Amino acid sequence: MENLFSHAPGPGANEPDPAVDLDPVICTLVVPGSVSRAFTGFTDHTHLWWPMETNSVFGPGSYVEFEENLILETADDGRTTTWGTIDDWQPPLSFHASWYPGTTALWSTELRVAFRAVNEGTEVRVVHDGWEGAEDPTVTRASYEKGWPEILERFARFMGGDAA
Repeated sequence: MENLFSHAPGPGANEPDPAVDLDPVICTLVVPGSVSRAFTGFTDHTHLWWPMETNSVFGPGSYVEFEENLILETADDGRTTTWGTIDDWQPPLSFHASWYPGTTALWSTELRVAFRAVNEGTEVRVVHDGWEGAEDPTVTRASYEKGWPEILERFARFMGGDAA
């Protein structure tokens, strides 16, 4: 009989968890204007540029907003869902959130968005990681690897920059 308090590795203990080996999705773009302007555009005006038709729970007609320590989507009929919980808020430089649109905090990943002054304006860097927290880590990562560049292109256009 195995001891309940044994620290001996069990069967399959030497096999790596595939989610742990998944690299973060990192997307960077430069938008015109100051760091403060870019941060405000990203966090206070998300409802004006976020592609709700392709990246939302409720679809077109809903909107997303940062409210207190939450990122919320509200449907046109008033229903709401939480996309993330902000646990580090450093305006205008960065924020970090547990990210779980369309699911629950139980299946959250980690999202950090940072803003840095560069010669051309502001560099916006999205680092999405923590795939081991997702219900299906590989599929979730692949979805965001495709989705973040498209989302950030919309943000760049909203801020008056090039989409490419």
